[in-house]
Amino acid sequence: MMKHIYNPPAEASKPTFLLLHGTGGTETDLLPAAGHIDPEAGVLSVRGNVSENGMPRFFKRLSEGVFDMEDLRERTEELHAFIGQAADEYGFDRNNVIALGYSNGANIAANLLFSYEDSLKAAILHHPMVPDRNKELPNLEGTRVFIAAGTNDPICPKEESEDLEKLLSGAGAKVDLHWENQGHQLTMDELVAAKAWYEKG
Repeated sequence: MMKHIYNPPAEASKPTFLLLHGTGGTETDLLPAAGHIDPEAGVLSVRGNVSENGMPRFFKRLSEGVFDMEDLRERTEELHAFIGQAADEYGFDRNNVIALGYSNGANIAANLLFSYEDSLKAAILHHPMVPDRNKELPNLEGTRVFIAAGTNDPICPKEESEDLEKLLSGAGAKVDLHWENQGHQLTMDELVAAKAWYEKG
């Protein structure tokens, strides 16, 4: 099992948020964000198994913005299996899992979508990049995705967010791309927009 925090939903119909932190974060980082979006949802908040100079990550990178593709594939498989194990252990609905990821966490959440047809019911991705440009995406019909991006993001260029939207939409996902005039940080304005998107259903 990956290091994690689990809090059950207030009622069985509520989703479970899969919380995936950014580089150097921990499993506590996004708990306030999840609580803002839906305090009654369940939470499965995971710490990345990779250490980069002591900073937790979900997969290795060769340099800034250059992913170790083999490790990305292996870690995505590991995370996908872990979600299933956690659903069995805690009894939450595996088909009602919504990813909430930031930066490195958003990237591995995106790669779950790129790799598995039914990995996530929906995803909230803050400052993601395209995880794998050579991958043939599964059928994502019915999957809702919210992408929050910054027009001045030095780590995640504008084209990354736009290309990710096109690829996911091309696979059938319903994608909303939200822009803030900000850099790479996760802002309160983004969370307000994510909450409004989530509540639309």
